[in-house]
Amino acid sequence: MSLKIAASCVNCSACEPECPNEAISAADGIYVIDPAKCTECIGFHDDPQCALICPIEETCVIDNNYPRYQPAA
Repeated sequence: MSLKIAASCVNCSACEPECPNEAISAADGIYVIDPAKCTECIGFHDDPQCALICPIEETCVIDNNYPRYQPAA
């Protein structure tokens, strides 16, 4: 599943440079995660970096609208 940024985001921008896939960007004053680019940091890190760096708990959360990321074989 891709991650998404919840409404609790305070727009601190800490997550954007941490994303190894450049899936996070600012859009209309809020940060968003592009589900087509998000791999949940699989292949790069053990945990999603946006969720680890975010100062507000439960802001970078699983987006159940997308299937879990599957790395290419």
